[in-house]
Amino acid sequence: MRIWFDMTASAHPVVFRPVIKRLRDSGHEVEITARDYAQTLGLLRLQGLDYVAVGRHAGASRTRKAMALAGRTTKLHKWARGRFDLAVAHGSNDLALAAAWAGIPAVNTFDYEFAIAQHHIGCRLARRVITPDAIPASRLRRFGVTGEKLLQYPGLKEEYYLADFEPDPTILDQLGVDRERIVVVVRPPPDVSLYHRKSNPLFPRVLTQLGARDDVHAVVLPRTDAQRLHVRVLNLPSVIVADHAVDAQSLIAASDLVVSAGGSMNREAVALGVPVYTTYGGRLGGVDESLMRTGRLRPLSDVRAIELQKRATTLDWPRRDPGVIVDMILSAVS
Repeated sequence: MRIWFDMTASAHPVVFRPVIKRLRDSGHEVEITARDYAQTLGLLRLQGLDYVAVGRHAGASRTRKAMALAGRTTKLHKWARGRFDLAVAHGSNDLALAAAWAGIPAVNTFDYEFAIAQHHIGCRLARRVITPDAIPASRLRRFGVTGEKLLQYPGLKEEYYLADFEPDPTILDQLGVDRERIVVVVRPPPDVSLYHRKSNPLFPRVLTQLGARDDVHAVVLPRTDAQRLHVRVLNLPSVIVADHAVDAQSLIAASDLVVSAGGSMNREAVALGVPVYTTYGGRLGGVDESLMRTGRLRPLSDVRAIELQKRATTLDWPRRDPGVIVDMILSAVS
């Protein structure tokens, strides 16, 4: 079959890489479109995935987001119509609308159920919706996800795309990190996301505390150029700011601790067995609720609660078969 993937955020190249490899190895033709946002394009290049760049992120304004959605959907429709048998995305409303317009069956995947506006479009237009089984099916009914439309897989999506992961042992040297210090990976909040509009006051305090300690090297992975500039201006002596897309999975594997306001990076740390605090300020989804109940993800509300120490344990994580996800995707047209 001819299969189209659309990638609109930094996690998507990593999430879909093993799925696309399986599909291509099975003889399917796969093409990728991508939105210029955060590290999406850089990570596609890092993963060795060819893509067609279409559109860019419109910022926090609802009006600009709506205009960008209309414009990018039109461009994607013109590019894709008559060419594909199946379309796949991780919460991309652009693909959902363009695929429906072009009559292409679509698959929508995600692991956070409270991006309400996004799911009302993507889920209703999809033939299949694929999520982790930690998300209660009852929470998805309001999006029209019932019956055979919903497929759920066990565990975390990160356990599937990390199945063949082998950490790069040189990652700390590439970034100039002192291995003798406590290595902390820090991910800022997604300030421009509609479901995370309120600023996170905890993050600056975390950064200030970590950046002042001479026994710590805090590596910040900013989402945008504005975040990168803001952190650099702070001129904190123990903070290293990544100036391009990096192999975040290898960095997490080499770290002692992760403090993140994001989703995928938190769960990557959980999957790899690295201690992780979340500073996420929005409503918790089913996946994070489950991880907190089992103590694998720790909420952070006070910077004084951060436990800083060198990690003594070696990495050992579940390696789930990405073929499970591939079969679910293909079921949309079988």
